[in-house]
Amino acid sequence: MTEITRTAGKRSGKSSGLTVERVFTTEGVHPYDQVTWEHRDVVQTNWKTGETVFEQRGAEFPDFWSVNASTIVTTKYFRGALNTPARETSLRQLIDRVVSTYRGAGEANGYFATEYDAEIFDHELTWMLLHQYFSFNSPVWFNVGTKSPQQVSACFILSVDDSMDSILNWYKEEGFIFKGGSGAGLNLSRIRSSKELLSSGGTASGPVSFMRGADASAGTIKSGGATRRAAKMVVLDVDHPDIEEFIETKAREEDKIRALRDAGFDMDLGGKDIVSVQYQNANNSVRVTDEFMTAVEAGTEFGLRSRMDGEVIETVDARSLFDKMAKAAWECADPGIQYDDTINAWHTNPETGRITASNPCSEYMSLDNSSCNLASLNLLKFLRDDDTFDVAKFVKAVELVITAMDISICFADFPTESIGQTTRDYRQLGIGYANLGALLMAVGRGYDSAGGRALAAAITSLMTATSYRRSAELAGILGPYNGYARNATAHQKVMRKHQAANDEVRTFTDLDASVHDAATSEWASVVSLGAGNGFRNAQASVLAPTGTIGFMMDCDTTGIEPDFSLVKFKKLVGGGSMQIVNQTIPRALNRLGYTEETVEAIIEYISTHGHVVNAPGLKSEHYEIFDTAMGERAIKPMGHVHMMAAVQPFLSGAISKTVNLPETATVDEIAEVYLQGWKLGLKALAVYRDNCKVGQPLSDGKKSEAKAEAVAEAPVKVEYRPRRKRLPKSRMSRTTSFSVGGAEGYLTAGAYDDGRLGEVFLKLGKQGSTLAGVMDAFSIAISIALQYGVPLETYVQKFTNMKFEPAGMTDDADVRMAQSIIDYIFRRLALDYLTFDERAELGIHTSAERARYVETGSYLSEEDEANLIESEALKNDAGDEVTIHEDGPNQPALVEARPHSTAEVLEKISGLAIDAPLCMTCGTKMRRSGSCYICEGCGSTSGCS
Repeated sequence: MTEITRTAGKRSGKSSGLTVERVFTTEGVHPYDQVTWEHRDVVQTNWKTGETVFEQRGAEFPDFWSVNASTIVTTKYFRGALNTPARETSLRQLIDRVVSTYRGAGEANGYFATEYDAEIFDHELTWMLLHQYFSFNSPVWFNVGTKSPQQVSACFILSVDDSMDSILNWYKEEGFIFKGGSGAGLNLSRIRSSKELLSSGGTASGPVSFMRGADASAGTIKSGGATRRAAKMVVLDVDHPDIEEFIETKAREEDKIRALRDAGFDMDLGGKDIVSVQYQNANNSVRVTDEFMTAVEAGTEFGLRSRMDGEVIETVDARSLFDKMAKAAWECADPGIQYDDTINAWHTNPETGRITASNPCSEYMSLDNSSCNLASLNLLKFLRDDDTFDVAKFVKAVELVITAMDISICFADFPTESIGQTTRDYRQLGIGYANLGALLMAVGRGYDSAGGRALAAAITSLMTATSYRRSAELAGILGPYNGYARNATAHQKVMRKHQAANDEVRTFTDLDASVHDAATSEWASVVSLGAGNGFRNAQASVLAPTGTIGFMMDCDTTGIEPDFSLVKFKKLVGGGSMQIVNQTIPRALNRLGYTEETVEAIIEYISTHGHVVNAPGLKSEHYEIFDTAMGERAIKPMGHVHMMAAVQPFLSGAISKTVNLPETATVDEIAEVYLQGWKLGLKALAVYRDNCKVGQPLSDGKKSEAKAEAVAEAPVKVEYRPRRKRLPKSRMSRTTSFSVGGAEGYLTAGAYDDGRLGEVFLKLGKQGSTLAGVMDAFSIAISIALQYGVPLETYVQKFTNMKFEPAGMTDDADVRMAQSIIDYIFRRLALDYLTFDERAELGIHTSAERARYVETGSYLSEEDEANLIESEALKNDAGDEVTIHEDGPNQPALVEARPHSTAEVLEKISGLAIDAPLCMTCGTKMRRSGSCYICEGCGSTSGCS
């Protein structure tokens, strides 16, 4: 009520409300009626234990939503108790719950000129969410429209003063924020150091000691929630007398982890003994000043100051202290760095107070005791089929999203009154985007290239300019934010800084030039409108990690990140999963002018090797377009830094991103990254050196153990080679006649005594013809490979969906259409010789199974399901005993751990372990998303995204 009264009072003398234009929707047609809906069974299991962790059958989604997206939405965002009428069962219910709340609050607070404008806003917002053009941050989906408190913010900044009351209140406030599934950050620099005296005459404990209590609290709440860790950021100013202790805190704990591990304790992530280690629940960052960084460059002394009177109580060598930061980051990835003067130079509210801290992922930087709600746009959705960027639709989308985000502050609840008051007074928003990496690849621009950075800068500039222009328009209707009057000069100055930075962007082609021209026009409107109306929002944009919502939007890449790898792990409808090549790659190759045959050859090469180096027909100058975060052609550390520097001048806040470095990186290289981040105008930076932590899972055992074994066994060279297991003289066989697109032939398949396929013979064309000869050679090659242990499912993966003539209708009831004779043959072999589970992973089913699925929602009959359960029980009773022949394995390829995520797919291809924790819910190895980790299996995150 307070907010409604306040905004209503501001409307005197203002215009009557927004007129909303229909852009995405059609008059008289509801967005839901324009898509095809289907029902899906969402079942999640922990692949390590086999335990079913979630099950909801018949969830309704559009047919173009991926299995991954529908799984994550069903498990994370559907509200109501499972198996009760109160449980949400359709995406329509979820979207309606949120959009109707936004519309209602918008109408109640005077945002729309007419009821008809409110209806258009409702339909447009629904259409964009339905078609995955954008998503609100997770708390919106968790809370809006439910009986829970209407918390819409994901990011919080707290404050703590030098008193026990304030410190204990810090613990309490953090606890409530963690309980709600969000993250918080704060700066501890007001707490006096351990080198200063208390009023009683004793020595102060110092901020690092109080961090122990906060860390224990966060760890306890994490254990109670068990779905994500308590995300937090702890910041300390570089001139604090305890800064050296703070820098080395987590590095010392990492040494403790190593010692305990070597003593036999379980120190892996999730291990029972890791909880004894302190400071593991927070990201630490040092807040540096220009004065300090200048002293680092000059190699001069720097003063550490008393918290009580600001006097210098100790001097240190600046370069030495900076090197300690780099060394600690080299050892354990902490601390990160935040550039205080740069942050506050772009601060729109300096008269209210300085920015001292950030949220856990470092993208939200604003006043103490404040919060920010986030939303992210899916950039790839705005790329037209002709590879031009749809500027007009992007601008309209930003307008709608910013309007909705501002409306949310009118009805939002907050964990503390002080946070609620600051947020209502300054109305900080955080619009951002995802899929930048995929967009750049699709248009043929390398992530680490001038062209890639130019397009990213232009898009970011257009997004923030449009946001502030709409903010000024809202101010003209509803009035500026409460704190604007005292900060008007500073706010307008920052707008002109953004405008000047936009003028410095150099464009290369019509693609980025058109986006930049629109941004230039928008910034002119921002400056002129803002001068008259003021602004509705103190902050407009950030770049968040977009972990869970990135999967909800079916994005290939999250936030500002490049593609993680070229090979993906994809869930299939009906269960199972498969390895696929990133679907943006064919689009990029076609744009670059490669023929269809060459594109197919390159994709086949990538699916096997995981990279493009030496791919057949691919020009070396195009390699950079397909560079990724991990793998053979991993983007260099400074490539990440330069991309951040390109977009930072066009963001109100900062960027959630970690600069990855190889295991061989040196302390000096990390120091150089931190130094260049300051020179290039970044607001914050975090680094991660591969394998720098002990408590991380490896795919095939610890690297250190492998190295030790290699050294110990160096004098002995043991080489295993596959052996051919020939078929018996008399063997079972099956002959199948077939017709594909009118071409007739015969398939004869021979098997071992245990039923495994061992040979294939194909009869096509007349004896002595070229076709018959080629098929004979092909049959021999496949047969020998099968006898050497190549799994049939590998061939099915490679050869199904291969296109060439003849193709079309077949005379096989189980395979009614085939894209080629080869496609048909391997589908038929899969049906004849693979188990149901193996076929299900590949999406291959009999006609009877497909018919049963339509009727019952399951491919298996009740009898088959019972038999499957019984066989699994027998298999489990048999244990894991494996018999190994003395002369080497018969079929080594069959003894293989299947990947369960993209990170594990990349490990399988490259043979390298990916530094990432295992998901606490489903056991899948997670992958990086900004400064956090995200699980592709269930959508759980390790941070605040």
